[in-house]
Amino acid sequence: MGRRQNKGRRVNGILLLDKPIGLTSNDALQRVKWLYRAQKAGHTGSLDPLADGLLPLCFGNATKISAYLLDADKRYSTRVRLGETTVTADAEGEVVERREVGDLDRARIEAVLAEFTGEISQLPPMYSALKHNGERLYNLARKGIEVEREPRTVHIYELRLVAVDLPEIEIEVHCSKGTYIRTLAEDIGKRLGCGGHVRALRRTGVGPYGAEAMVTMEQIEEASQSGADALDAFLLPLESAVGHWPPVQLTADSAFYLRSGQPVLVPKAPTEGWVRIYDELKTFMGVGEILDDGKVAPRRLMQ
Repeated sequence: MGRRQNKGRRVNGILLLDKPIGLTSNDALQRVKWLYRAQKAGHTGSLDPLADGLLPLCFGNATKISAYLLDADKRYSTRVRLGETTVTADAEGEVVERREVGDLDRARIEAVLAEFTGEISQLPPMYSALKHNGERLYNLARKGIEVEREPRTVHIYELRLVAVDLPEIEIEVHCSKGTYIRTLAEDIGKRLGCGGHVRALRRTGVGPYGAEAMVTMEQIEEASQSGADALDAFLLPLESAVGHWPPVQLTADSAFYLRSGQPVLVPKAPTEGWVRIYDELKTFMGVGEILDDGKVAPRRLMQ
């Protein structure tokens, strides 16, 4: 028997979806993949159904560099309701404790936010997608089972208080991958002495991408009525995912050796870190890393 053909279009690029509230990240991915009639697609880090905002979707060869978006910094805008602690640390969970918020002022709240800036330790919530013995924690939590979790270190680059409208506050967060905003909100509430939970959460940035280039599900559905060209106009080039890394252009000979897996020496290349690699025709080849001897080593190539 011959090899089964993978049905669908060969789509390559990155779509910045504005994921709507109520959909899981995978449901959103499958809907968009179907609208594009795409052979291959994946998303770069789940957003809770309760959350909306930026969900980069990688089509075709872009899936090869999706890991770099998974590892990228994230930005969020969140509304925290103080005075109420819920079982899930968000608005979907049952309220388990209510406390007086009191007359918190902006200075007191900002002082507490400053305590959570920098490197902090977080205990992953039971209502999370982490696995314990092969089962998602949220599935165990729904059965009333709580298991021991290891604290993890995350980095909060910026916490900005946008608005105070007690009992709610609005905060903008710039953080490292793996940060649980629900846990952050709960811990801030504890530190303020009244508890708290996330009432609304919107992701506004992933790595080099901001909210300005997002496309809604409605825009995609409307464009699908006009055909593939209208849909593909929303796609960003593969290298945009690593656009903040310096570029390196190779000669034809260097490109040949690099494609065969060999590190190459490139004049005037950066002395350390990660780079975008282009061939002699200025076509994006993939990503590489500068070795201790100054050579560019291939790490993920498109071909």
